[in-house]
Amino acid sequence: MRERLLTLHVILTWIIFFPAPVGLAQDTPKSITDSAGRSIEIPERIARVMAAGPPASILLYTLAPEKMIGWVRTPTPAEKSFLKKSVRELPEYGRLTGRGGTANLENVLRFKPDLIIDIGSIGPTYVSLANNVQEQTKIPYVLLDGTFTKTPQTLRLLGELLDVRERAERLARYADETLNGLHARVATIPEAERPRVYYGRGVNGLETGLAGSINLEVLERVGAINVAATAGTGGLSKVSMEQVLSWNPDVILALDPAFYRTVGSDPLWASVKAVQDKRIYLAPSLPYGWFDAPPGVNRLIGVRWLTSVLYPKQFPDSLQETTRQFYKLFYQVDLTDEQLAMLLTTATSKWER
Repeated sequence: MRERLLTLHVILTWIIFFPAPVGLAQDTPKSITDSAGRSIEIPERIARVMAAGPPASILLYTLAPEKMIGWVRTPTPAEKSFLKKSVRELPEYGRLTGRGGTANLENVLRFKPDLIIDIGSIGPTYVSLANNVQEQTKIPYVLLDGTFTKTPQTLRLLGELLDVRERAERLARYADETLNGLHARVATIPEAERPRVYYGRGVNGLETGLAGSINLEVLERVGAINVAATAGTGGLSKVSMEQVLSWNPDVILALDPAFYRTVGSDPLWASVKAVQDKRIYLAPSLPYGWFDAPPGVNRLIGVRWLTSVLYPKQFPDSLQETTRQFYKLFYQVDLTDEQLAMLLTTATSKWER
């Protein structure tokens, strides 16, 4: 009997002073409602997160890089130099959603995420995909609204889910000031002073976004006029040179460096006012696009860039300092002078041959 009592005492002492490792404890699931109105059971503690597509991958990196299990697409060497060293060599697992999905469910299971997140449309197609993946893998799959103007709310919601509320609040406040504070300042600018802008995609610049295109949300937010809006509503569309000439934009924004390099000296574009005035700018794209591609939180710096470029009198703030601050806050890197010049030279200077 004495031996049994001693043994029990030792066991109780061990339990009190050496509790079970956290990883062995059973987390109590909690129920949350995502942006699509879906009720989902998620773990109390989330350590491993998989992003379903590029916008989700970027948002996850900006909020909680330590919870990333990999990349939808391996960053290029140029992109890696603008990202934290700790995430540069994470493995690639492909994308679950969007055009050209490459991740199969076996691969998803192999990476053992605690949670899958997707940010973008919350329409029926994406709800169905989320439900199917969740049902087959038994991994909770959360849909978040990717509408640009809802970025502050999305940051706060994901910050709550991942238990990084303080950081999420900092980013959300920045997003709110960018989307709403700057928008209010733009609203005071007379219509006559707002430039007519053409956004040229592709090597020849003859693809653009129509009225309501997600690709033109940044332009809409800064109150500039999308000349292609008169061609209809929808997404991206091919246009003719004749159409561009008839629109005669004041400013040209280029996505492709090849188009940016040639448009100013191309005889076909010579009569366009933006070319004559040399108001041609190349949207920065490292590590992610400022204006487009992908349509994520990365575009917040694009709003600040365009207000500075299009309305220099009303927004005289230093774009160099603004860029450094954004990269430090969101991408968690300190830009070198060379990196800053790489980003801003063609984005702010008048076109040079």
